[in-house]
Amino acid sequence: MLTLFHAPRSRSSRIVWLLEELGAPFHLRHVTIRYRDGSGGGPDSANPHPDKKVPALLDSGALVTESAAVATYLADLLPTAGLAPRIGDRDRGAYLTWISWIEGELGPAIFQRFSAGADAATPAAFEAALHRLDGALTDGPYLLGERFSAADIMLGGTLGWAHDVLPAEGPISAYLARLAARPAFVRAMTRDAAPADDAA
Repeated sequence: MLTLFHAPRSRSSRIVWLLEELGAPFHLRHVTIRYRDGSGGGPDSANPHPDKKVPALLDSGALVTESAAVATYLADLLPTAGLAPRIGDRDRGAYLTWISWIEGELGPAIFQRFSAGADAATPAAFEAALHRLDGALTDGPYLLGERFSAADIMLGGTLGWAHDVLPAEGPISAYLARLAARPAFVRAMTRDAAPADDAA
């Protein structure tokens, strides 16, 4: 049984969604974390993450942490779901590139945009990220063209908490609407808000 250590409205929400898309049975273990606004709890002794952050995944005693690593691990663990191009597939390089870019470039650019404040000039890194996404999603409908993958879950989850600074119309807005209509996304958001531990 897979166990995901999770806090609602956090980076691990994307992993709940990924697990729903994969159709994998899993136990969802809620832990407390400190949110950016200072709310939440302190470090949770039940959380196996070395830094007491989320996500943290246990698979038969093996611990995987950090969003990109957990997403890559899970999508490869359950290949029949088709959410990760396999090694040797022509889309594998683009898939890994997108997952790394989302965590290494897009996430920091979004934080930079929020830190700049509403009245400040838009940071160049954020503008460049939006331009790159506009190009990719215009060709879409997904990051790998017609092929939906775990990279889309990572991107959708990241953009979901940045909607206040995203364009109201255009390729990114249409992309997020497509993702929000997925049944697994709807199930995941219901579980994300659930106050008690559960299992699927």
